[in-house]
Amino acid sequence: MGKWGPLTAVCLGTFMLLLDVTIAIVALPDMARALHASLSELQWVIDGYALALGALLLALGAAADVLGRRRVHVAGVVLFAVASLLCGLASEPGTLVAARVVQGVGAAAMLATTLPLLGSVYQGRDRSAALGVWGAVSGGAAAVGPVLGGVLTEGPGWRWIFFVNLPVSVASVWLTLRAVPESRGRRGVGIDWAGTVAFACFAGAITYGVVRAGADGWTSAVPAGSFVLAGLALVAFVLVERRVAHPLLDLSLLREPAFVGVMVGALAFNGVAFGVLPYTSIWMQTVLGMSPVRGGLTLLPLTGASVVVALLAGKLLHGAPARLTIGGGLLLIGSGTLCQAVLDSGTGWTVLVPGFVLVGIGTGLVSPAIAGAALAAVPPGRAGMAGGAVNTARQLGYALGVAVFGTVLTSRMRDTLSLDEAHTLAGGGAGALRGELSERTLRTAFTAGLDAASVAAGVTGVTAAVLVLVLVRTPRTVVGRAGAPVEQSAGAPRV
Repeated sequence: MGKWGPLTAVCLGTFMLLLDVTIAIVALPDMARALHASLSELQWVIDGYALALGALLLALGAAADVLGRRRVHVAGVVLFAVASLLCGLASEPGTLVAARVVQGVGAAAMLATTLPLLGSVYQGRDRSAALGVWGAVSGGAAAVGPVLGGVLTEGPGWRWIFFVNLPVSVASVWLTLRAVPESRGRRGVGIDWAGTVAFACFAGAITYGVVRAGADGWTSAVPAGSFVLAGLALVAFVLVERRVAHPLLDLSLLREPAFVGVMVGALAFNGVAFGVLPYTSIWMQTVLGMSPVRGGLTLLPLTGASVVVALLAGKLLHGAPARLTIGGGLLLIGSGTLCQAVLDSGTGWTVLVPGFVLVGIGTGLVSPAIAGAALAAVPPGRAGMAGGAVNTARQLGYALGVAVFGTVLTSRMRDTLSLDEAHTLAGGGAGALRGELSERTLRTAFTAGLDAASVAAGVTGVTAAVLVLVLVRTPRTVVGRAGAPVEQSAGAPRV
């Protein structure tokens, strides 16, 4: 299949699974009408996938190191395809959410193996070029998702955003088996299932608590109980990781400021860049009256900027310090999100374009830099753990971003609307409220909520950028036995 056959195979699966992180954004209003879904159910359509994807990445990365990375990758594609079919056939919100969770499990098996597979095939400048292409694909997939979702939703219908995965999955399996060689990590390494369960409980409980806080209040019994459970699960995870022979995450890495900085950047990245977009899409379609296609096309400035910059960054920034690419990219993403907090009852979507462009440029910088930092931070045998840790942080950040910024949105709406009205409006029910509330009231409430969510996201992004710039330092240089300088790369990843 040629030198770049493995890259094509891996990128095909990566594009498909990351496309499904955001492809449902534009279809949310149609899903809400067809399935009679509430705001919290719409949030779980997004978060169920992202949480399963993030919570199982570490475990499936470790399993792939033992069982074979190509084998686990192919199994993930098959499970992803089956779950996509179930998503498309869903007749009520609970079924759709459950199928999205299963889809996320398959996606976790695919994503956990992408970086290790590339790392086992490509070295040196070829690896940097491959990661640049992979970064462009991963950043572009998340951005293209709403555009393609709009086309499919307005055309054959929202169910086809899932059915389209079936032929792509068949092609992905065939190409992977044909072009990608099998690879494994260290022999004799077990799978930390106890740590997996503890981490999954933590991720699920904290996200559930945030989603429920939007409706019940932060101090109500259910959210408070969820946060307590999340804290206990996190403690259990730390205890397990300290004692198990082969942990999912080597906690000693957290003593390295550079590794912590990369993880902070990964956690903030997807949440800040894409966490407000579901609500922006709902506003465009249900309040401004845009079609799904037009609503998706409004994100083309973000899409185009992210793809172009990611491709250029992979080729031109070889050897550039990760602190500058990740930190600088996050600063652009945070600033771009802050630039989107300019809406009022009389403005249209075009005022968001400058912010979209800045977010796209930042996304194009961060995606390949995070990937390179993950592989450079650990020995090749631990590539599954490193790639899983960074991608876990990205997906958990996205799930939390959707939940937290949705709560900020509805909380700000409640300055002018009741609790039920705020949740109906945010969940795509503007049409049902038009007989009770004036058009100006609906626009004012929604734009105020979006502004508040954008400010929260922007501040988060800028704060994360500062932490990355402070914590991720350039490698120290020491003198080897022959007097030549030797880079100390541990804890100081570079692209």
